[in-house]
Amino acid sequence: MVKFTYYGHSCFLLDDGKYKVLTDPFLTGNPKAAIRAEEVDCDFLLISHAHSDHLGDAPEIAGRTGAELVAIPEVLALCDARVRGLKSHPMNLGGSLTLPFGKVRMTLAQHSSGVAGGVACGFVLYIGGQKVYFAGDTALFSDMQLIGRKDDLDVALLPVGDNYTMGLEDGALAAQYLNARHVIPMHYNTWPLINQDVKHYKELTEQMTRAEVHLLSPGESLVLDGE
Repeated sequence: MVKFTYYGHSCFLLDDGKYKVLTDPFLTGNPKAAIRAEEVDCDFLLISHAHSDHLGDAPEIAGRTGAELVAIPEVLALCDARVRGLKSHPMNLGGSLTLPFGKVRMTLAQHSSGVAGGVACGFVLYIGGQKVYFAGDTALFSDMQLIGRKDDLDVALLPVGDNYTMGLEDGALAAQYLNARHVIPMHYNTWPLINQDVKHYKELTEQMTRAEVHLLSPGESLVLDGE
């Protein structure tokens, strides 16, 4: 069982009942954030890349809570420059890491990184008896099919805001490539530039795939049991 709580933009809290994993905590300065950075509690923190709307409050949250950071080394160096002495797990593309809640695998993403020498990434998490793909920021790319073939995905968290990432049509095709059972869209409607009709995304994706699409507003939660 995993409880997914959407805090807005690309920030989710995944709670398996024992451990809490936070993704891309852009909260301070986010006009749609459902929680303040000072209120967040987590054990692990995954960062997909160093753009300010993804790195966000990660170092400060980790410093306050003792959460362990998972990211590529260049992103972790930025975190350490802001808050010294953080617990961290450096990774790179294709690598896997065993953590107390399960496992994390770092995947490709097609996007700029926000830090010199770095790369953007996504993650596959093995948590609460489920396999969850967090795409971070990315364009559509054909190797998403390999991600879906390697792991029989229960849930895919996909950006659909267009302009900086995939839009609705590419996001639907990504869901088809990944073949996940459930899809939760993210990275949309934070600003006018990425406003999208996600009800259309739900219709399009459910026509094209086996997935059930769940539309969460910031602050809403969804509990999904492993299948």
